[in-house]
Amino acid sequence: MSAAVNATAAARHADVLVIGAGPAGLAAACAAAEQGLRVLVLDEQARAGGQIYRAVEAADPARHQILGPDYGAGLALLDRFRRSGARLQGGTSVWQITREKQVFALVDGQPRTYTTDALVLATGAQERPCPVPGWTLPGVMTAGAAQILLKTEGVVPSRPAVLVGAGPLLYLLAWQYLRAGVSIKAIVETTPRAHYLRAARNVAGALANWAELRKGMTMLRAIRRAAIPRYKHAEDLVIEGKEAAQAVRFKAAGRTHRIGTDLVLLHQGVVPNIQNSQALRLDHTWDDTQRCWKPRVDDRGLASLSGCYVVGDGAGIVGARTSALQGELAGLAIAAARQSAASQPRDARIAELQRRIAGQAPFRAFLDTLYTPPDAIRVPADNVIACRCEHVSAGAIRAQLATDQPDPNQLKSYLRCGMGPCQGRQCGLTVDEIVADARGISPAQVGYYRLRPPLKPITLEQLARGAAAQAGEKP
Repeated sequence: MSAAVNATAAARHADVLVIGAGPAGLAAACAAAEQGLRVLVLDEQARAGGQIYRAVEAADPARHQILGPDYGAGLALLDRFRRSGARLQGGTSVWQITREKQVFALVDGQPRTYTTDALVLATGAQERPCPVPGWTLPGVMTAGAAQILLKTEGVVPSRPAVLVGAGPLLYLLAWQYLRAGVSIKAIVETTPRAHYLRAARNVAGALANWAELRKGMTMLRAIRRAAIPRYKHAEDLVIEGKEAAQAVRFKAAGRTHRIGTDLVLLHQGVVPNIQNSQALRLDHTWDDTQRCWKPRVDDRGLASLSGCYVVGDGAGIVGARTSALQGELAGLAIAAARQSAASQPRDARIAELQRRIAGQAPFRAFLDTLYTPPDAIRVPADNVIACRCEHVSAGAIRAQLATDQPDPNQLKSYLRCGMGPCQGRQCGLTVDEIVADARGISPAQVGYYRLRPPLKPITLEQLARGAAAQAGEKP
């Protein structure tokens, strides 16, 4: 290998490599860099911030006013990151990670390989798929996607929207839209009545975190003051239309309702983004309350692979503030594992972070119990598209299950569900739930798709150029 190749390899080696520049990833990077470690952060976006603090530095004061103080809180974290000495490589798409902690990526379309001693996955959350009749029609999008447009470009709907689903983000977006002057035609809430009764068992935990609870109450008061129609405990949800969305139909309070609209924003909560952790073959567990898979980690974020940490919403939904606490804890834990000398301030901070993270658990239990997605959305009817990339219906999956007992990976071979551009991100949980329901077992017994590289699209030319560069040859 030439001296130039050796120098390049050294430049792309980091003591700690963090994937994801949201609250968890930035906090992990800051903590590790402040302990004297060389830290590199990779993120698909050009700027740091993740989804929650997306474009926070580029947003003007008017947009900050619309999005609220929790959005602006990201500025302090970004300022700390810049002062920490950690480096950010934006515009980076990670397409493979090996168990030897080699990270293969495209940086602005150019192949790059990175190595590290400690790997931190801080890939955050993604919206849960919401498979209902008509969810693939033009004019239907997720609440999270709508919020990204607001954060990045200040783009809001020019026509009245109907918000459908459940979860804190649904009310947050409604509150932000009201501040932006957007007309909201109705909010259709799908949380079953029984979930309120179950969540009441955890109300003490909610009251213990009064500051967060008060934020939600403030948003709901603003929605009530705006006289936006709210339909609670909605069932039998259908989005009508042939070429595009034309109306939302549902049952609530014993009646069938139909709201004409050409813009429907769906949301059923968020789930961990586990593409990277699954591809690394880390141990995962099924969370029966959040109804999702999440990596198994210890109280410092260490996963089942030595030197690999998973923090933030990618390890289980906890929210932005707790994600940052988990990230900082992992960064300090990595430093403690690498540095033989004891540090009383560092160890005291680790203990404090663990206490604060544990203190958030009761409030999280309240939210998770209240907003567990209803059965009809988790396990869609036969006529509903389950895999939108390959246009596979829930009925087609059930028909295959009736002929034999395939697992999700066999179903992928038979029907191609999970083989499209999203690689199962939008259908994996739905397929699991359909299989589990058909067999009368838990998704924990069903398992999940086996994910293999490339995790993101890469051309054969890019692949060849990356291999040649690694070998020290001229591409």
